[in-house]
Amino acid sequence: MDLRIERGEVFGLLGPNGAGKTTLIKILTTLLFPTAGQARVEGFDVVRDAQEVRRRIGLVSGGESSGYGILTVRECLWMFSQFYGVPGRVAGPRIAALIETAGLGEQARTRINRLSTGQRQRMNFARGFVSDPDVVFLDEPTLGMDVNAARAMREYIARWVREQPGRTVLLTTHYMREAEELCDRIAIIDHGRVLACDSFAGLRRLVEGGQHVELEVRVADGGTPALPSLAGVPIVWGAPHPERGTRALKFRLPPDGSLADVLRELEARGRASRPSPRARPRSRTCSSRSSAAVSRSRTSARTTRPRPPGRREHAGAQPARDLGARLRAPGRRLPRAHLARHRRHPAEPRHAPLSSCSTARWARRARSRPWP
Repeated sequence: MDLRIERGEVFGLLGPNGAGKTTLIKILTTLLFPTAGQARVEGFDVVRDAQEVRRRIGLVSGGESSGYGILTVRECLWMFSQFYGVPGRVAGPRIAALIETAGLGEQARTRINRLSTGQRQRMNFARGFVSDPDVVFLDEPTLGMDVNAARAMREYIARWVREQPGRTVLLTTHYMREAEELCDRIAIIDHGRVLACDSFAGLRRLVEGGQHVELEVRVADGGTPALPSLAGVPIVWGAPHPERGTRALKFRLPPDGSLADVLRELEARGRASRPSPRARPRSRTCSSRSSAAVSRSRTSARTTRPRPPGRREHAGAQPARDLGARLRAPGRRLPRAHLARHRRHPAEPRHAPLSSCSTARWARRARSRPWP
């Protein structure tokens, strides 16, 4: 994987589960050693200069542990600010502002173990910015948040980057709207390889660019006009709408095409058809572009990747239903632990109640106390 993220950029990583997004972030944040190659953050090597890298970065990971449950939200943020050496006169106002941004004003003195999942994730988000880092790594930062909280977090990220030049964000997410709204460039990765890296507009042109347009055309006789194409653009007639006397007309307009030319030709093709005001041009979303790039990569990998030597074919594999027969085969000895787990004394009832030392101790204590 070869990536270069410019200073002051919001860079997005998209890809399916297991593509390597979180692994890349763990390497860049010095939590994992790279198996090969070299990685630098702010000019420092993540292996040789790990301490210098850690002083300049912040990490927000979705679904991670939220710290010490016996601490309150304010105490936890204060503790992490002191880990980074933030002066007290700076840490206090910054923590108060982050608590208000995360919408945790009422929970500032609440212990972390009493917060909901979304509130813990909001506290994790505030914790990543408490040191005012130069580079922030956001690994699914809005996971578990409600719609309003996620929108507030996105607005804060955009405002934080604009406030001071040079602040950089690396974002991984499965929410396509989040990537389209925040990222200057987006990289689509799968199996540790970069499939595409460009701006949102560039990815749109890369994966079957153009607009997908859907029109409702009013037809006088209720039939389907014999129009295979309009202005050189192939069209498809959809289902009719009898209550409105219209039919759906769908086509993909190329990037250099003109919707006005298509509409003019549609009007000139006959007196029976004219377009209604229900025109909905739709461009392909980032989700469809990412899925198309990943599916093309996996299709090519299946057709070009050779089978490892010595790997058995699926047709010759041992069926799962033969597992019991093989275990019951004559001369087959099961592991001792397996036999001990399933052995039952003849005098023991078939459904014996569970017992343990603690249960027996509790029973003796309960019997020794008089009932009220």
